[in-house]
Amino acid sequence: MEEAVQLIVRIAAANGVGRLVIGQDGILSTPAASCTIRKIKASGGIILTASHNPGGPNGDFGIKFNISNGGPSPEAITDKIFQISKTIEEYAICPDLKMDLGVLGKQQFDLENKLKPFTVEIVDSVEAYATVLRNIFDFNALKELSGPNRLKIRIDKIFCEELGAPANSAVNCVLEDFGGHHPDPNLTYAADLVETMKSGGHDFGAALDGDGDQNTILGKHGLFVNPSDSVAVIAANIFSIPYFQHTGVRGFVRSMMSPKSIRTPWSRWLPLFLLL
Repeated sequence: MEEAVQLIVRIAAANGVGRLVIGQDGILSTPAASCTIRKIKASGGIILTASHNPGGPNGDFGIKFNISNGGPSPEAITDKIFQISKTIEEYAICPDLKMDLGVLGKQQFDLENKLKPFTVEIVDSVEAYATVLRNIFDFNALKELSGPNRLKIRIDKIFCEELGAPANSAVNCVLEDFGGHHPDPNLTYAADLVETMKSGGHDFGAALDGDGDQNTILGKHGLFVNPSDSVAVIAANIFSIPYFQHTGVRGFVRSMMSPKSIRTPWSRWLPLFLLL
């Protein structure tokens, strides 16, 4: 992955890009990337991902482009990019440019024939997104649940650093190739988590996919929470969430494949949209 990030930096520098913002060590989840694009008012963002497949040199590798609103680029843009890609005969690159992706802060480079320095900023991969989450959820209330000797959880580091869970709650920290496994958070590929939860030693467990935008949630003794049911739980308690207390709710959305559990008491007076 680092090799791919370094290559993007070299090509961007040689082709007139003035500034790049990169997650520390080249890691940034899809939601965090979306948040960062909007925060810094970037023209867009490049996300490198193997999606739900094994990654690394012998696995899958994909490139996604998000536009300035933080969302995926529409088909019209990706089609245009594809058409241009078929006409490329050569490209400019700064072959000797190399970044230290592990050091936070700005690095500037004076490039030949460039009027302004080329700037690369390495940012904390979590902080900007965590700030958004603090404004959505009641972290103080969650900390009361997840602190030591309270709700025992098994998930990633934000729960340890932000919500006071013990450090040993965080497992399976990121490997470039996902250990050669599918980073798809389902009951098959997250079997270790399922077995751990079945032992009854934890009250809450979750596994995230490779780019951090999908999850599997388990309750005590391995109780599986269907993703559509987790949305229904949020909908049923929507006005306990500070963000929605301030902004209100415009409606709920479910897909054709989702069960009707999202039909909460609120849906009597809020629209429910069905994605086909």
